[in-house]
Amino acid sequence: MKNLILFLLLFSALTSCTQPVSVKKSLPLSEGTPESEGMSAERLARIDSMCMKAVSEDQIPGVVALVARNGKIVYYKAFGMADNQTERPLKRDDIFRIASQTKSITSTAVMMIWEEGKFKLDDPISKYIPEFKNPQVLNTFNPKDSSYTTVPAVGEITIRQLLNHTSGLGYGVIGDDERIRKIYQKAGIVDAFCSENVTIGENIRKLAKLPLLFNPGEKFNYCEGLDVLGYFIEIESGMPFDVFLRTRLFEPLGMDDTWFYLPENKASRLVSVQKPENDKWIRYPVTFYDPDYPIKGAKRFFPGGAGLSSTAKDYATFLQMYLNGGELNGKRILSQTTIQFMMGNQNYNIWDENAENYYALAFGVLTRKGQDRGGQGSAGTFSWGGYFSTSYFADPREKTIGILMKQTQGADIDDTEWKFRILVGQAIDD
Repeated sequence: MKNLILFLLLFSALTSCTQPVSVKKSLPLSEGTPESEGMSAERLARIDSMCMKAVSEDQIPGVVALVARNGKIVYYKAFGMADNQTERPLKRDDIFRIASQTKSITSTAVMMIWEEGKFKLDDPISKYIPEFKNPQVLNTFNPKDSSYTTVPAVGEITIRQLLNHTSGLGYGVIGDDERIRKIYQKAGIVDAFCSENVTIGENIRKLAKLPLLFNPGEKFNYCEGLDVLGYFIEIESGMPFDVFLRTRLFEPLGMDDTWFYLPENKASRLVSVQKPENDKWIRYPVTFYDPDYPIKGAKRFFPGGAGLSSTAKDYATFLQMYLNGGELNGKRILSQTTIQFMMGNQNYNIWDENAENYYALAFGVLTRKGQDRGGQGSAGTFSWGGYFSTSYFADPREKTIGILMKQTQGADIDDTEWKFRILVGQAIDD
C-alpha cells in the first residue's frame, strides 16, 4: 500500500510539470509575408526608416522590431549595435533584459495554478505566507534614521491585489516614495536584477514585516507584488520558481531563450545596457544593480516582477498564446474563459469607465476611450514595458503583436515606442 501511495504521488508530481494537450492545435509562431496576413509591405517599410533614423540620430544605439499578425511574423529586423564599445552589430535573435515584462509571465503562472483549484483570488496572501498576517500601514516617518510608526491596516492583502498593484506594497530603489525606499533599503530588501546570494523567499519574508503605503485595495501603486507571487508559486507548486516557469510555460511554448540567468552558451547574445555620454553610447556602469546580472553572480534570486531576459520572438510567442485564447501548438496554458476575465477591469473604484486604460490581472488594457484617441490600437489592446526600454502590445481585434527591444538608460529623446505603434497600425491593409 505504501508503495502504491508513493507511486501515485510521484505520478502526480510528474504530470503536474507538463501542460495538458488541447483539442485546439494552432501552429507555432512562424514567419510569413505581410500580404498573406493583410498587411502592406510598403507601409511596414516605414518602420525601417523610423528605426534607421533613430539610430543615426543617436536616439538609441540599436533596436529589434517585430510585428506579427494572425500567428505569422510579418516584420522582424535588427538595427544598430548590440554594443557600441566593441562595435558588435545587433542581431534579430539577441537577448534583452525584459525587466517588468516579467510581470505578465508571473501573473500567467499564478493563474495556471488558480485553474487547478488551489486557491481563490480573494484569499489573503497570509494564508500561504504567514509573515503577511496583520499588515501595518505607514503612519509617521523620520528621514534622519528611517524610523517610523504604523497603524493597523483595515484588511489583509489578497492575491488579486498583488496581481493588480493595489496591495499597498511599494518598490525599493526604483520606487517613487522616498520613505518606502529608505525603509526597504534599511531592511535589506532586494528589488530586482540581483547577482547576490539571496533567495526570493528570504527577501519576501523580510518584506512582509514592513509597513504598507496604504490600506490594501485603496489605490494603485506599482510595486513588488509580483515578487511576492513568485514566492507564492514556489510554495504552491513545490518547486523553485525558475523550474516552474521552465517546465510549465517556457518548454511547452518553445521559449528556449527566456531565462532568469542565461546558460553559458547563450551569454554572448546578451545585449549591453548603454547610456548616452558626450555624444557616444557607453556601457551602463554598476549602480544599485550589476548590468551583467543575467550572466554572473549567485544566480539564486528569481523575482517575479523584473528578473527575466528574452528575445523578441520568444516574447511574441508568449503573447500569441494569449491572442489564441490560452493555447499554442496544441498546448493549453490557460482557458479562454480565464483570459477573458483576466483582461477585465478589476478595480472600478480606481479606474472608471472614462479612463483611457486600466491595469488588469497581467497587463495594462486599452479602453474604448483610449482607442478613440488614436495611435494605441483597438479597445482591448494589452501592453506593458520594461526598465531597460523594451515594450510590447497585442491587439486582439486585429490579431496583431508589436514588440520593440532596446537596452538603454537615460535615452531622453527616444521617441521610437509611440511611433512604432502608429506605424504598425497604419500597415494593416485588409
